Amino acid sequence: MDWTLGLLCGIGLAAACGFRVFVPLLGTSIAGLSGQVQLSSGFDWMATTPAVVAFGVATALEIGAYYIPWLDNLLDVIATPAALVAGTMLTASMVTDVSPFLKWTLAVIAGGGVAGTVSGTALVRGVSTLSTAGAANPMLSTVEWIASAVMTVLAVLAPILALVVLLLFVATIVWAWRRGRRARIAAIERADSLP
Repeated sequence: MDWTLGLLCGIGLAAACGFRVFVPLLGTSIAGLSGQVQLSSGFDWMATTPAVVAFGVATALEIGAYYIPWLDNLLDVIATPAALVAGTMLTASMVTDVSPFLKWTLAVIAGGGVAGTVSGTALVRGVSTLSTAGAANPMLSTVEWIASAVMTVLAVLAPILALVVLLLFVATIVWAWRRGRRARIAAIERADSLP
């Protein structure tokens, strides 16, 4: 895989880290072990059976923990910095045949940045907790881990499609934020115009 496709694959995996930290690590480990992806030097350990087992256990625990009402919000506090680290690491593991300086610069900016942006969706869980007393959180958890799994598969098998999906996701978030902002401004203006 040339370095540009590797970068796209890494960005897609970093986005998946924003939803769930260990799902893309497990997917990358399985893809590396099966020969689907070529990992950068220094990341060969990810393509081993012990790594697959460790990431599998961590993935199961992470997904299960998000279904425990009080624990899901606590995990969101930990998951955001962990997503940044995992997104950076996965991007670096996919970028091959470039200098270490360029690899890590791309990994930090692209991988860490994308993972941090997507992990901002943890705010949705906070809103859900406040507005539904946590009743909708299990549904959100299901959507998040499925989104992480789908994004992981897309990133490995079709990196360009993963980038398109990521851009559509970001555009949707921006559109929803702007729409909500306009609605809040309109409500304030209506309230100000009342006698």
